[in-house]
Amino acid sequence: MKRSLTSMAALLVVGTALAQVPATAPAPAQGAAANAPIVVAGTVADEASKAGLLARLRAVYGAERVIDQLAVGTVATPANWNDYVQRLIGPNLKMISRGQLKIDGNNVSLRGDVASEAQRQQIAGDIAGTLNPTYTVNNGLRVADNQQVMLDAVLANRIIEFESGKAALAPSGMAILDQMSEALKKLNGVKVEVIGHTDNAGSRAGNLSLSQARAEAVKTYVTSRGINGDLIAVSGEGPDRPVADNRTIEGRARNRRIEFKVVQ
Repeated sequence: MKRSLTSMAALLVVGTALAQVPATAPAPAQGAAANAPIVVAGTVADEASKAGLLARLRAVYGAERVIDQLAVGTVATPANWNDYVQRLIGPNLKMISRGQLKIDGNNVSLRGDVASEAQRQQIAGDIAGTLNPTYTVNNGLRVADNQQVMLDAVLANRIIEFESGKAALAPSGMAILDQMSEALKKLNGVKVEVIGHTDNAGSRAGNLSLSQARAEAVKTYVTSRGINGDLIAVSGEGPDRPVADNRTIEGRARNRRIEFKVVQ
């Protein structure tokens, strides 16, 4: 059975993340990202477990940043699971940007961007030292490069808008993509993945299909602006990596987004 939290990041236990269904939390300690919400989602066994996990997250990230989407239900967990999860939620996770920490039973998956190889190894080593040998850790952290920083700066936390419920770009979305196309031309043959995301309204299957279609629409648009389509990969993650609270209008709007990711 599953155990998990989401920040994107998704932190933590996503973009840092904790527990299962993704937890994501954007982590750079500067600018708007330093105040980005930590969305925590998934299912835990009882109210005491939920309270303990939320308290740990709030201690690390600040109470005002943690958005609680945890549920309490009937789930099976490994011995001392709650203790191990709380140990994983440490200050080092704040070094991760656009991160996600996903914990599903004895399986731990961590992804996101860090500033250096030293940071990547430090975080991975700390996590491995925290867990017992029954846990499997998938370290998906990568070192961010200047090309990714450039793309992030062009997007500047803006939302590429589409017509409601459709994959048709709104004029404001096209204007942003005109700027992004110029930035992509400067990457000199580097491959980029366009990732579509949605809020959680409607069915998951429908949202996955919509997010994929919107990513495809973005690829079609930038290729019409002179970008080599062979350098653009697309994927749709539907509602699985929220970066804000889906219980609010503003949060759902933020979760309906397009992400550009340099492929390394």
